[in-house]
Amino acid sequence: MVATVKPNFNRRYTTIAIYAVLVIVISAVIISAVHNLKALLTAVAMFWNLLTPFVLGFVIAYILNPILNAFEKHLLPRLFGSRISRRANRIISLVLTYLFTIALIAVFFSIVIPQIAQSIGSIAAQIPGWVTNAQALFYQLAEKYDLHSIDPGLFNEVMDALRSVASAAYSMITEAIPQLLQATMSVTTKVVNFIVGIIISIYVLIGKERFFAQSKKLLSALIPASAVERIVQITHQSHEIFSGFISGKILDSCIIGLLCFLGMSILRWPYAVLISVMVGVTNVIPYFGPFFGAIPSVLIMLIVDPMKALWLALFILALQQLDGNVIGPKILGDSTGLSAFWVIFAITVFGSWFGVVGMFIGVPLFAVIYSLLRQFCEWRLSLKGMPTKTADYASAAHTLIEPPPKKPKKKLQLPKLKKN
Repeated sequence: MVATVKPNFNRRYTTIAIYAVLVIVISAVIISAVHNLKALLTAVAMFWNLLTPFVLGFVIAYILNPILNAFEKHLLPRLFGSRISRRANRIISLVLTYLFTIALIAVFFSIVIPQIAQSIGSIAAQIPGWVTNAQALFYQLAEKYDLHSIDPGLFNEVMDALRSVASAAYSMITEAIPQLLQATMSVTTKVVNFIVGIIISIYVLIGKERFFAQSKKLLSALIPASAVERIVQITHQSHEIFSGFISGKILDSCIIGLLCFLGMSILRWPYAVLISVMVGVTNVIPYFGPFFGAIPSVLIMLIVDPMKALWLALFILALQQLDGNVIGPKILGDSTGLSAFWVIFAITVFGSWFGVVGMFIGVPLFAVIYSLLRQFCEWRLSLKGMPTKTADYASAAHTLIEPPPKKPKKKLQLPKLKKN
């Protein structure tokens, strides 16, 4: 009988060999991806197009979830108590959520959009009159200050430039609405994805607890339980930062837009709806948003009445001071935990990458990244037995200039997304 000899594997060298094979495979994949970058990007784009309805569905569900929670946790329990089951409560709340959203959108399009279109049309119709008035004013100044001695060619060039600017402005404004309609028609080509996204959002909102449990179950099967709990903790923390900022900023901007409309209506200033919408919508962008809304608003009013334009600028400035010192802190509190420098950094970087959407979501997204990096850094320092406070690493000759301690401000409680 021949005895079988088992190979004697050295565990250390086996581990080294496995890592070497993994490095070779990963390197081959990277090299192949670089050489076939165009085909890879095409495949990624196709895959992303397939996932678009699902991404849209999750985004819709995430936005509507605070409204669903408000109906499910506050309104229906007060109306029905415990007389309906949890499933019936969820379904009724879901129906009310979508009805409320549809009604809100319908009111916006039926009231606000026509008035904005009417204001734009009114501005476009008045441009020829403004040009005529500007020419008349120019002639009056020429008569008053004896400017006829100026080279007639220069005078004609100025007038031609003024006419060309007015013509360009008139064309831009009159073509804005057709271009908007054309853009709307192009959006209709994606209506299927939108409808599918709404359907997916319904299923996500109905079974959000199940989706959370399934995700946690899958992670528990793949990685240690301590890592799963850490991932869940990070997810909850990121959700609190992101959803708190988004919902708070939207509510804050709605209040600012409404206050702007009420103030302009009381003062009987023209284009109240158009300017209030611009001020409210741009207010969702931190720091730069007020400037984005104030500059075109003041320019519109400047054409109508320079004195009213000055008062409008002061009114918007006072409104933004009220927002920055009273309304914003009450609603948002310190939801991001970022300094002004990092807020501007996030807006600049994410705005250059993703445009206006990036300027809006860049602050909470960077706040999440910043928080995770800070926690990781403090965890590594604590493992080394080193201090975790930043002030401990400053030079003895150049200590940190600490800001004055902030008084605790009571944060307005908003509907929160359910953690699971």
